Amino acid sequence: MRNNEKPRILIVDDEKINLKVLADLLKDEYLPMLARNGEQALMLAFSDTPPDLILLDVVMPQMGGHEVIKILKNDDQTKNIPVIFVTALNSTEDEERGLLLGAVDYIAKPFSPPIVKMRLRNQLRIVHQYKLLDQLAYLDGLTEISNRRRFEEVFQKEWARSARNGTSFSLAMADVDYFKQYNDHYGHAMGDTALQKIARALDSVLRRPGDLIARYGGEEFVLLLPETDMYAAQEVAQRCLQKVNELNIVHQYSLVADHVSISLGIVTKGHDDIISPQDFVMTADRNLYLAKENGRNQIVASMIGDERLLFHSAQEDAPPSSQPSPK
Repeated sequence: MRNNEKPRILIVDDEKINLKVLADLLKDEYLPMLARNGEQALMLAFSDTPPDLILLDVVMPQMGGHEVIKILKNDDQTKNIPVIFVTALNSTEDEERGLLLGAVDYIAKPFSPPIVKMRLRNQLRIVHQYKLLDQLAYLDGLTEISNRRRFEEVFQKEWARSARNGTSFSLAMADVDYFKQYNDHYGHAMGDTALQKIARALDSVLRRPGDLIARYGGEEFVLLLPETDMYAAQEVAQRCLQKVNELNIVHQYSLVADHVSISLGIVTKGHDDIISPQDFVMTADRNLYLAKENGRNQIVASMIGDERLLFHSAQEDAPPSSQPSPK
């Protein structure tokens, strides 16, 4: 559910009149999605636009509500969608069974329209608060970009997608040059402010929804670039160097510039390259180390399966130089 969008409510009932009554009741505040049976309900729940909440009948032909909720709660994609049973089965035992299966509420037919709307509103408020807490768990507290936990989850998903679709994949590790000296001489408060500015600068470079910038730890950042070949990744990295240099954060104790700068290590794999995710990240980290060893304020990039390293300094307008990879 995005901001300014009506919450999507999936109504599942085998009786047309029940579907119409609930849809008419909710259409002003919500976006009703209608399903006449369990199979249709599952198809909509697993779609690209899943519901924010499900109103589910229990007694339906072929696949009843209890079977539907079991499938929903056993799948990571749908297990957090709240389900409210709306049914004529109104005994204490029926309600207990529904709640044990994972329903968040139980409404007996015939229902009171104001009560249905109030219970829906309460559950959606809880969902909204849960999502806010979930977002905070994936944000770095200082820079307000994604944190390492978020990076690792997205990295695994994008890695699997790249392998499945046979697409290129790039990763860049960035580190602030001489950041210890900056903290030692300007103080940690100034260091925190510098990291916040750098994070915003790096984030501004990424233009596609699938790209991700995260704080990896300390003064180190990571850029996840799905479906990106080495040359496109180098362009992104070059813009990162430029953006940070343009911040012009004074750093009189840097040995590479009179302002704060960064170094980057890039690694790219093609559609048929074979490497483990761990070795892929380690290669980017190695290239970052080489960029710092080679003078900082520059990029070192490599391609899996190619021993050449490409070096590009922030001061260079010429194409990047190439050197053999160290054994």
